[in-house]
Amino acid sequence: MRNVSLVTTFILTGLPHASELDTLLFGIFLVVYVLTVVGNLLILLVIMVDPHLHTPMYYFLTNLSFIDMWFSTVTVPKMLMTLVSPGGRAISFHSCVAQLYCFYFLGSTECFLYTVMSYDRYLAISYPLRYTSMMSGRMCALLATTTWLSGSLQSAVQTTLTFRLPYCGPSRIQHYICDAPPILKLACADTSAIEMVIFVNIGVVALGCFLLIVLSYVSIVRSILKIHTSEGRCRAFQTCASHCIVVLCFFVPCVFIYLRPGSKEVVDGIVSVFYTVLTPLLNPVVYTLRNKEVKKSLFKLKDKVVYSQSK
Repeated sequence: MRNVSLVTTFILTGLPHASELDTLLFGIFLVVYVLTVVGNLLILLVIMVDPHLHTPMYYFLTNLSFIDMWFSTVTVPKMLMTLVSPGGRAISFHSCVAQLYCFYFLGSTECFLYTVMSYDRYLAISYPLRYTSMMSGRMCALLATTTWLSGSLQSAVQTTLTFRLPYCGPSRIQHYICDAPPILKLACADTSAIEMVIFVNIGVVALGCFLLIVLSYVSIVRSILKIHTSEGRCRAFQTCASHCIVVLCFFVPCVFIYLRPGSKEVVDGIVSVFYTVLTPLLNPVVYTLRNKEVKKSLFKLKDKVVYSQSK
């Protein structure tokens, strides 16, 4: 990547708000960040130590928890720094490149992973007798590796297109993170072609993944309706409900920001806060509070810890 920029440091202005709210916002986002990291670490720990959770569904869930933990870490600490002091708003050019790459890398990988998880649920419900052989350990590892490599490739394309342009100033990014749309507004060259390429790239990937997820769940619903017992249908719906919730919370803000005509910086920033700060927290909340197996494993882990401390 060739850097022809005269700008060596960007300034993240964050979201417009009264300065009196800095302390309150700092406290809220810090609590959410800590809960996100701790919650996702708990899911990773519980799934690793409980042999009953060593299944394809929970294998992909560990990948999701790992992504969400780092997705939040890439964005929230810098946002907290901008709230603490004016000096915390500065970010070097190369740090901005790294943050943008990691942001898109983790976001794209999560997008692909949701698609794989919906495919896993489709096989589990539509082909229960053949599920174990179809979703073997080797197949799970192959699908997971593909999602990570695909996310890395897409992120590299987005980052290269964004920073191959010259940036001569101004250097104030109207956002709390380095994201492509507000950065491109600072370029000293025509960005229309690159904006269209990025729009198409994100659009094809996001809408393609979302369409595959919808098709999977149409087939899942058809299979569920064929189940004769109401208890069986209820369990099948509950299995998929958690995944549907996190999918909607991820894709709706993404489509709103990147795939709608026009852009309003303040509105985009507020929506970005939702899917970069709150959505990673939804994973441990949804998958623990709604999942009996995970809750049971959490209680067993707690009992083991209490027992070991009492000895």
